[in-house]
Amino acid sequence: MGTTIYVQPSTATSIVQKVFERVDEQMSEWKEDSPLTKVNMQAGKSSVPCPIELCSAVELALSIAEQTDGAFDPTWAALWNVWDFKATSLPEATLISSRLHLVNWKHVVVEQNTIYLTKVGMAIGLGGIAKGIALNQARDTLLHEGITDFMIVAGGQVLAQGATRRIGIRKPDGIPSEFIGVVEITNACISTSGDYEKYFEVDGIRYHHIIDPRTGFPASGVRSVTVLAKDAAVADALSTALFVLGVETGMEFVENTERVEALFIDRTSLVHKSSGFNLDK
Repeated sequence: MGTTIYVQPSTATSIVQKVFERVDEQMSEWKEDSPLTKVNMQAGKSSVPCPIELCSAVELALSIAEQTDGAFDPTWAALWNVWDFKATSLPEATLISSRLHLVNWKHVVVEQNTIYLTKVGMAIGLGGIAKGIALNQARDTLLHEGITDFMIVAGGQVLAQGATRRIGIRKPDGIPSEFIGVVEITNACISTSGDYEKYFEVDGIRYHHIIDPRTGFPASGVRSVTVLAKDAAVADALSTALFVLGVETGMEFVENTERVEALFIDRTSLVHKSSGFNLDK
């Protein structure tokens, strides 16, 4: 999943690792023999029988796509080889525009444990939600095993169960341990998406990996978004979606959504918090 997973207590590590490996085997679009890869290979040709977990994951992704009016869209993967963030040059605008008709969550059909992409060239990528799904499943598995106090860190996500944990929110472009503040969480997940992890700059403009599925270009207006939610998959997906939506539309979405809080850092480094987001300095 492109990151290191940290687990406390360490005695729970093997359980969490098995869960993440299972989710990765099913939901990675990069593994040649994964069920999701088979779905992508059959785009525009036929539906593909899939594990129930994968069907449920895609259905959740489609639900969030609908709620956010496409700001989160799992079919963004049709653009995955257009942008290279290890390079220092922009892709051709014509190449991006030629792929955009393939990015549309409404053209994904999930029924009777099968998944079908209706157009040749479409692809699903679950990188914006799979870690959250794995965190949810790891939490449920640990609780079933009688482990009730733990923390799992997966890149920009932290799931805390049991005791209250204090989680720092990173300052964009600061050193990794430089925080704008700290939030306390328990029995919840916090997820941050920022423009400072994968990017390159051309003529003073930063091009980062959080792509607006509606334009094919990196989203603008926000430096980072942090989402707090009980559900780790929701927190994972919404941190991306809200980044794309921006402060005004994103904040309106949060204030009208139950059990979700968010913090935005805009392009001028101003901090915007939803009504229920408590940040300690």
